[in-house]
Amino acid sequence: MKEIEFSKAQKELMVSKLKAYFNDELNQDIGGFEAEFFIDFIAKELGPYFYNRGLFDAQQVFHEKMEELGYIIQELEKPEGY
Repeated sequence: MKEIEFSKAQKELMVSKLKAYFNDELNQDIGGFEAEFFIDFIAKELGPYFYNRGLFDAQQVFHEKMEELGYIIQELEKPEGY
């Protein structure tokens, strides 16, 4: 699987959110460098779980929509005369 990559703006936003979380919830200050390494670790080690769950959820929606489409197509059928 390809390594997860984020844009510079995404990474900066994630670093900001992580630093705020550590400060607000854990009363700890971490630097941007540490936060970036932590994000890289999370992306590498836990990212595939979130990614796979996203794929699973997308597949479920796809199957539901295909089932709905099947019903719509059935409604379009014309009665056949005998």
